[in-house]
Amino acid sequence: MRNRYVDLLRAVAIIRVVTYHTVGFAWLTIVFPAMGLMFALGGSLMAASLDRSGVKAIGRRIRRIIIPFWVLGVFAVVLMSLWDGMQFGWRTLLWLVPLDNPPTTERGGVWVSQIWYVRSYLWFIVASPALLWLFRRWPIPSLLVPFAALVVLWETGYGTGGAFRDFVMYAPAWMLGFAHHDGMLRRISKKVLWPLCLVMGGIGLAMLFQDPGPRGYDMNDAPVADVLWSVAFLLIVLNAAPAAMSLGAAESVVEAVNRRALTIYLWHQAAITFVRMVGVWFGITLIGGYHDLIQLALVAALVVVAVFGLGWVEDLAARRKPRLIPVPAGAPAPSRLEERPQPVPA
Repeated sequence: MRNRYVDLLRAVAIIRVVTYHTVGFAWLTIVFPAMGLMFALGGSLMAASLDRSGVKAIGRRIRRIIIPFWVLGVFAVVLMSLWDGMQFGWRTLLWLVPLDNPPTTERGGVWVSQIWYVRSYLWFIVASPALLWLFRRWPIPSLLVPFAALVVLWETGYGTGGAFRDFVMYAPAWMLGFAHHDGMLRRISKKVLWPLCLVMGGIGLAMLFQDPGPRGYDMNDAPVADVLWSVAFLLIVLNAAPAAMSLGAAESVVEAVNRRALTIYLWHQAAITFVRMVGVWFGITLIGGYHDLIQLALVAALVVVAVFGLGWVEDLAARRKPRLIPVPAGAPAPSRLEERPQPVPA
């Protein structure tokens, strides 16, 4: 059966991602580390799919993320070709399977700066059979090895970005998703969990506040601190997962966000860029005070337009009947885990 707690976490995470990218409040990265959560939820769903279907799950998961990505790719390539005269080469094929960052132009890249997540997610999908095998045999070393690799990258000056950096940075969260699926996190005593999380989270916060980045106290500028803080956060929220819960009147909204999470994620950066570009054209200030709320409202409106106009592609990718409205009134929620939408975020 569907896990409404997981659905709620995913919905809050994607909303937090859009809000952060729009208004840039650094404190949001501390209050709710959405990216780590989204990778953890992805790992949990992937483990469930592998246990149920074996390696066949890889193709299904890739299909559900790659088809909506192709729609964004057509938009991006046409935009950059007409606007900046982007040249085509063999790397243009990465817009079909983004195992590395597809080529962009300086102006066009701003519209699709979120595609790193799709690249990372695909690598985790492909690597999941091996990662799950390793995790179930050596759970603690499986979490510590990628974290150690991240520390080495950061200390040697190579930890600011790139496919490998992103992989080792979010691998602990992905495998905590395995632990959540296997029920390991619920079995951890709170007498052990809370002191462990306080130490990890405290070290992460201390690292951030001791050496803030260019955006201030923003976890995105401190990868090692981010992992420590995110893992502490994940251990607490996943350990606290109830056996069952009802969302009441909010259930239809949460369901809609979950079914269109990938569309929201893929297109929200284009919405932000367009709103800011229009603001510059008309000399309108969209930063600071109530202007941030105006900008967020405009971005949200454009994202809703994208959901209604393009969200049905997610239904096709999941081999569901395409729907303009994600959750029709009175429709029963799917009962099989495989029918859940692909998790995305920030």
